[in-house]
Amino acid sequence: MKAVARSRIGLAAFWLAAFGFVSVRAQLRVLTEIPLADNVTASLPGGGGPEAVASDGTSIWVAEQFTNTVTRLDRLTGLPLGTFPVGRRPVALLAIGPTLWVANLQSDTLTKLRTSDGAELGTFQVGDGPGGLAFDGRNLWVAHQNSDTVSKISMDGAVLATFRTGRRPLNLAHDGVNLWVVNNLANTVIKLRPADGAILATIRVGDGPFGILYDGAAIWVTNFFSRSVTKIRPADGARLGTFAVDDGPSGLATDGRTVWIVNHGSSTVTRLNGLTGGVIATYTAGRGPFGIAFDGRNVWIANSGSSSVSTTLGQ
Repeated sequence: MKAVARSRIGLAAFWLAAFGFVSVRAQLRVLTEIPLADNVTASLPGGGGPEAVASDGTSIWVAEQFTNTVTRLDRLTGLPLGTFPVGRRPVALLAIGPTLWVANLQSDTLTKLRTSDGAELGTFQVGDGPGGLAFDGRNLWVAHQNSDTVSKISMDGAVLATFRTGRRPLNLAHDGVNLWVVNNLANTVIKLRPADGAILATIRVGDGPFGILYDGAAIWVTNFFSRSVTKIRPADGARLGTFAVDDGPSGLATDGRTVWIVNHGSSTVTRLNGLTGGVIATYTAGRGPFGIAFDGRNVWIANSGSSSVSTTLGQ
């Protein structure tokens, strides 16, 4: 009887997981934490202050804002492969083909690195307070949080156009047609036409919107002070739901079926069902996490308060 009972439980779990009701990692509550501190960062409060993380398909890149560097990790082992200087206070990363773009908040520049070896391919002056980055398939976009603008940048670093946004644009996403911009101090998200910068829609979200993601079907926005995320339909800007998470939701990523939300204030990560917004699981990360990336197999989280990354690697 016990064997039959175990068999039935296992079969039920299999079918629930197959239909997305139970994550294959639903039992996992603590992520693997990999320290980044070395002789330089160990002497700094919070270490290097990892702010952002990105995957280029082969390596994981982490922006360490207090040391003005990015660190490259092997995505299969988590081992460091090198640390490379960039501009002052790197806060955003974006991998495009064989290049990595870094937004340097305090030097008003973008740094372009070669992903194969970290070689610098150029540093380019942009607007005031560059932060969020996005790619539209042809050009790079950068949000300038101090000047309430976004700029379209060519792949050789030339500024092609600059458009007005709402107050303090922090992050960007491209849905395949239009650009979406989070206006942190206006509690709104705007839908912007890339060709001429026309604002096609303004959508009110929660308090202190921070991160933004297009998952292939919907736009997701984290509301830092509301402890929630808002799901938006790209076609008409309709709000499809607002879902509770933990304290200080900031960065977010998708693995294709689920959405991972980093909660800075509670040092956790919430995993949501991409269709329903239901919570699948909540995981413990390092202190003060901000950025998150999915590499095709695992998620990686930059923990600004503990100079580390958390990951599902090996679990």
